Amino acid sequence: MAEADESLRAKQPWKAASEQDYHWLGEVITKHYHGDDADVKVLMTGILQAFAGMSVEDYGAAADAFIRGRKHPTLGRAFHTCGYVPMIELLGYLEASGFTNYIASGGDRDFMRPITGDVYNIPSERVIGSSNALRYLEDEHGGTITYAAEPDVFDDGPVKPIRIWSRIGRRPILAGGNSNGDIPMLRYAGGKDRPALRLLVLHDDPDREFDYTAGAEKSLETAAAQGWTVVSIKNDWATVFDG
Repeated sequence: MAEADESLRAKQPWKAASEQDYHWLGEVITKHYHGDDADVKVLMTGILQAFAGMSVEDYGAAADAFIRGRKHPTLGRAFHTCGYVPMIELLGYLEASGFTNYIASGGDRDFMRPITGDVYNIPSERVIGSSNALRYLEDEHGGTITYAAEPDVFDDGPVKPIRIWSRIGRRPILAGGNSNGDIPMLRYAGGKDRPALRLLVLHDDPDREFDYTAGAEKSLETAAAQGWTVVSIKNDWATVFDG
Protein backbone atom coordinates (compact mmCIF):
# COMPACT_ATOMS: atom_id res chain seq x y z
CA MET A 1 0.00 0.00 0.00
CA ALA A 2 2.87 2.38 0.82
CA GLU A 3 4.46 1.67 -2.55
CA ALA A 4 1.26 2.65 -4.30
CA ASP A 5 0.52 5.73 -2.18
CA GLU A 6 3.53 7.82 -1.15
CA SER A 7 1.50 9.81 1.39
CA LEU A 8 1.07 6.68 3.52
CA ARG A 9 4.82 6.42 4.11
CA ALA A 10 4.71 9.31 6.57
CA LYS A 11 2.38 7.58 9.06
CA GLN A 12 2.28 4.33 10.92
CA PRO A 13 2.08 1.42 10.34
CA TRP A 14 2.88 2.00 6.66
CA LYS A 15 6.00 3.98 7.63
CA ALA A 16 7.43 1.03 9.57
CA ALA A 17 6.53 -1.38 6.79
CA SER A 18 8.10 0.69 4.02
CA GLU A 19 11.25 1.39 6.08
CA GLN A 20 11.41 -2.20 7.42
CA ASP A 21 11.49 -0.74 10.92
CA TYR A 22 11.48 -3.99 12.90
CA HIS A 23 12.12 -2.12 16.16
CA TRP A 24 8.80 -0.23 15.91
CA LEU A 25 6.96 -3.38 14.90
CA GLY A 26 8.51 -5.36 17.75
CA GLU A 27 7.75 -2.66 20.29
CA VAL A 28 4.08 -2.83 19.30
CA ILE A 29 3.91 -6.31 20.81
CA THR A 30 6.10 -5.50 23.81
CA LYS A 31 3.90 -2.50 24.66
CA HIS A 32 0.82 -4.71 24.33
CA TYR A 33 2.22 -7.16 26.87
CA HIS A 34 2.85 -4.20 29.18
CA GLY A 35 -0.79 -3.12 28.89
CA ASP A 36 -0.43 -0.38 26.25
CA ASP A 37 -2.51 -1.20 23.15
CA ALA A 38 -2.33 2.19 21.41
CA ASP A 39 0.15 1.02 18.76
CA VAL A 40 -1.55 -2.36 18.39
CA LYS A 41 -4.67 -0.53 17.28
CA VAL A 42 -2.61 1.51 14.80
CA LEU A 43 -1.03 -1.66 13.38
CA MET A 44 -4.36 -3.47 13.16
CA THR A 45 -5.86 -0.51 11.26
CA GLY A 46 -3.25 -0.94 8.56
CA ILE A 47 -3.65 -4.72 8.42
CA LEU A 48 -7.43 -4.48 8.12
CA GLN A 49 -7.16 -2.03 5.25
CA ALA A 50 -4.41 -4.00 3.50
CA PHE A 51 -6.40 -7.20 3.15
CA ALA A 52 -9.98 -5.95 2.94
CA GLY A 53 -11.78 -7.63 0.05
CA MET A 54 -9.14 -10.34 -0.45
CA SER A 55 -10.41 -13.92 -0.59
CA VAL A 56 -9.24 -16.37 2.05
CA GLU A 57 -7.71 -18.54 -0.67
CA ASP A 58 -5.66 -15.67 -2.12
CA TYR A 59 -4.55 -14.62 1.34
CA GLY A 60 -3.52 -18.19 2.21
CA ALA A 61 -1.51 -18.47 -1.02
CA ALA A 62 0.23 -15.13 -0.34
CA ALA A 63 1.01 -16.11 3.25
CA ASP A 64 2.39 -19.47 2.14
CA ALA A 65 4.61 -17.83 -0.49
CA PHE A 66 5.89 -15.28 2.05
CA ILE A 67 6.66 -17.80 4.80
CA ARG A 68 8.43 -20.20 2.46
CA GLY A 69 10.10 -17.61 0.26
CA ARG A 70 11.38 -14.99 2.71
CA LYS A 71 14.07 -15.12 5.40
CA HIS A 72 13.96 -13.97 9.00
CA PRO A 73 15.72 -10.56 9.15
CA THR A 74 18.18 -11.51 11.91
CA LEU A 75 18.27 -15.31 12.04
CA GLY A 76 18.90 -15.56 8.31
CA ARG A 77 16.67 -18.62 8.00
CA ALA A 78 13.59 -19.07 5.86
CA PHE A 79 10.57 -18.39 8.06
CA HIS A 80 9.17 -21.90 7.63
CA THR A 81 12.41 -23.39 9.01
CA CYS A 82 12.20 -21.38 12.25
CA GLY A 83 10.16 -24.02 14.08
CA TYR A 84 11.83 -25.05 17.35
CA VAL A 85 13.11 -28.64 17.16
CA PRO A 86 12.28 -29.43 20.84
CA MET A 87 8.74 -28.11 20.33
CA ILE A 88 8.25 -30.27 17.24
CA GLU A 89 9.68 -33.30 19.07
CA LEU A 90 7.35 -32.72 22.04
CA LEU A 91 4.31 -32.40 19.77
CA GLY A 92 5.27 -35.66 18.04
CA TYR A 93 5.70 -37.43 21.38
CA LEU A 94 2.35 -36.18 22.64
CA GLU A 95 0.55 -37.23 19.47
CA ALA A 96 2.12 -40.70 19.64
CA SER A 97 0.90 -40.90 23.25
CA GLY A 98 -2.73 -40.17 22.33
CA PHE A 99 -2.88 -36.41 22.74
CA THR A 100 -4.56 -34.05 20.28
CA ASN A 101 -2.43 -30.96 19.70
CA TYR A 102 -3.64 -27.46 18.93
CA ILE A 103 -1.98 -24.12 18.25
CA ALA A 104 -3.51 -21.25 20.24
CA SER A 105 -1.71 -18.07 19.21
CA GLY A 106 -2.09 -14.32 19.29
CA GLY A 107 -0.83 -14.43 15.70
CA ASP A 108 -3.08 -14.36 12.66
CA ARG A 109 -4.85 -17.71 12.28
CA ASP A 110 -5.03 -17.70 8.50
CA PHE A 111 -1.40 -16.58 8.19
CA MET A 112 -0.26 -19.65 10.15
CA ARG A 113 -2.53 -22.25 8.61
CA PRO A 114 -0.64 -22.84 5.32
CA ILE A 115 2.45 -24.21 7.05
CA THR A 116 1.34 -25.69 10.41
CA GLY A 117 0.81 -29.12 8.87
CA ASP A 118 4.30 -29.28 7.39
CA VAL A 119 6.12 -27.72 10.33
CA TYR A 120 4.20 -29.01 13.36
CA ASN A 121 1.99 -31.78 11.94
CA ILE A 122 -1.01 -29.78 13.13
CA PRO A 123 -3.77 -29.44 10.50
CA SER A 124 -5.35 -26.07 9.76
CA GLU A 125 -8.58 -26.93 11.56
CA ARG A 126 -6.61 -27.14 14.82
CA VAL A 127 -5.16 -23.64 14.56
CA ILE A 128 -6.71 -21.05 16.88
CA GLY A 129 -5.58 -17.46 16.48
CA SER A 130 -6.48 -13.85 15.84
CA SER A 131 -8.70 -13.14 12.85
CA ASN A 132 -10.31 -10.45 10.75
CA ALA A 133 -14.04 -10.42 10.14
CA LEU A 134 -15.18 -12.47 7.14
CA ARG A 135 -17.92 -12.06 4.55
CA TYR A 136 -19.54 -14.62 2.24
CA LEU A 137 -20.17 -13.45 -1.33
CA GLU A 138 -22.35 -15.38 -3.77
CA ASP A 139 -20.78 -16.21 -7.13
CA GLU A 140 -20.95 -18.83 -9.87
CA HIS A 141 -18.24 -20.93 -8.19
CA GLY A 142 -20.14 -21.70 -5.01
CA GLY A 143 -19.39 -18.46 -3.21
CA THR A 144 -16.27 -16.74 -1.93
CA ILE A 145 -15.22 -15.85 1.60
CA THR A 146 -13.40 -12.52 1.81
CA TYR A 147 -11.91 -10.35 4.55
CA ALA A 148 -13.80 -7.31 5.80
CA ALA A 149 -12.10 -4.11 6.95
CA GLU A 150 -13.01 -4.80 10.58
CA PRO A 151 -11.52 -6.97 13.33
CA ASP A 152 -13.00 -10.22 14.57
CA VAL A 153 -10.94 -11.61 17.47
CA PHE A 154 -7.57 -10.72 18.99
CA ASP A 155 -6.63 -14.08 20.50
CA ASP A 156 -4.50 -13.06 23.44
CA GLY A 157 -4.65 -12.80 27.22
CA PRO A 158 -8.05 -13.72 28.72
CA VAL A 159 -9.46 -14.28 25.23
CA LYS A 160 -7.26 -17.36 24.75
CA PRO A 161 -9.09 -19.64 27.24
CA ILE A 162 -12.41 -18.51 25.77
CA ARG A 163 -11.28 -19.32 22.23
CA ILE A 164 -9.83 -22.66 23.31
CA TRP A 165 -13.11 -23.68 24.90
CA SER A 166 -15.21 -22.40 22.02
CA ARG A 167 -13.13 -24.29 19.44
CA ILE A 168 -12.26 -27.45 21.36
CA GLY A 169 -14.91 -27.87 24.03
CA ARG A 170 -12.29 -29.10 26.49
CA ARG A 171 -9.93 -27.68 29.07
CA PRO A 172 -6.32 -28.52 28.12
CA ILE A 173 -4.10 -30.44 30.55
CA LEU A 174 -0.84 -29.27 28.95
CA ALA A 175 -0.11 -25.78 27.68
CA GLY A 176 3.01 -23.94 26.59
CA GLY A 177 3.67 -20.23 26.14
CA ASN A 178 6.35 -17.54 26.29
CA SER A 179 4.73 -14.20 27.20
CA ASN A 180 2.47 -12.28 29.57
CA GLY A 181 -0.35 -12.87 27.09
CA ASP A 182 -0.17 -16.61 27.78
CA ILE A 183 -0.81 -16.38 31.54
CA PRO A 184 -4.61 -16.94 31.37
CA MET A 185 -4.15 -19.94 29.03
CA LEU A 186 -1.53 -21.50 31.31
CA ARG A 187 -3.69 -20.93 34.38
CA TYR A 188 -6.68 -22.44 32.58
CA ALA A 189 -4.84 -25.72 31.93
CA GLY A 190 -5.93 -28.52 34.23
CA GLY A 191 -8.36 -26.64 36.44
CA LYS A 192 -9.15 -27.52 40.05
CA ASP A 193 -9.77 -31.24 39.49
CA ARG A 194 -6.86 -32.25 37.23
CA PRO A 195 -3.10 -31.98 37.29
CA ALA A 196 -1.55 -29.99 34.46
CA LEU A 197 1.81 -29.30 32.88
CA ARG A 198 2.40 -25.61 32.25
CA LEU A 199 5.50 -24.80 30.20
CA LEU A 200 6.96 -21.31 29.84
CA VAL A 201 9.77 -20.86 27.32
CA LEU A 202 12.53 -18.43 28.39
CA HIS A 203 14.32 -16.74 25.47
CA ASP A 204 17.82 -16.49 26.95
CA ASP A 205 20.12 -17.68 24.15
CA PRO A 206 21.66 -14.71 22.29
CA ASP A 207 23.87 -16.95 20.15
CA ARG A 208 21.33 -19.38 18.73
CA GLU A 209 18.13 -17.33 19.00
CA PHE A 210 17.41 -14.26 21.20
CA ASP A 211 17.97 -13.03 24.75
CA TYR A 212 15.06 -11.02 26.14
CA THR A 213 12.38 -10.98 28.81
CA ALA A 214 10.48 -7.89 27.58
CA GLY A 215 6.80 -8.74 27.47
CA ALA A 216 7.32 -11.87 29.58
CA GLU A 217 8.20 -10.37 32.98
CA LYS A 218 4.83 -11.06 34.61
CA SER A 219 4.65 -14.59 33.21
CA LEU A 220 8.08 -15.41 34.67
CA GLU A 221 7.04 -14.01 38.05
CA THR A 222 3.83 -16.06 37.94
CA ALA A 223 5.76 -19.19 36.96
CA ALA A 224 8.10 -18.78 39.93
CA ALA A 225 5.20 -18.16 42.31
CA GLN A 226 3.02 -21.03 41.08
CA GLY A 227 5.64 -23.64 40.25
CA TRP A 228 5.30 -23.70 36.47
CA THR A 229 8.07 -25.29 34.45
CA VAL A 230 10.36 -22.67 32.89
CA VAL A 231 12.26 -24.01 29.87
CA SER A 232 15.58 -22.26 29.18
CA ILE A 233 16.49 -22.25 25.49
CA LYS A 234 20.14 -21.76 26.44
CA ASN A 235 20.38 -24.47 29.10
CA ASP A 236 17.67 -26.99 28.23
CA TRP A 237 17.73 -27.27 24.43
CA ALA A 238 20.59 -29.12 22.76
CA THR A 239 19.23 -27.97 19.40
CA VAL A 240 17.08 -24.95 18.60
CA PHE A 241 16.60 -25.13 14.83
CA ASP A 242 16.97 -28.02 12.42
CA GLY A 243 20.00 -27.93 10.15
